Amino acid sequence: MSCEHLICARCSGPVVEGRCPACRAARAEVHRTGPFGLSPVLIVGALILALTLLIALRLGLH
Repeated sequence: MSCEHLICARCSGPVVEGRCPACRAARAEVHRTGPFGLSPVLIVGALILALTLLIALRLGLH
């Protein structure tokens, strides 16, 4: 998602310009990334998938 076309409801300016605190907060939320440029949701999803696969392999071997 990009904030290029979002308009702030508070100041009516483009969010990408960050004119007011609400714009800056929204821009930071849209562009929040974790390690390696990945979103936290994607990282958690990958960890859950890996854990599920490990458990399935472990149960399948016994």
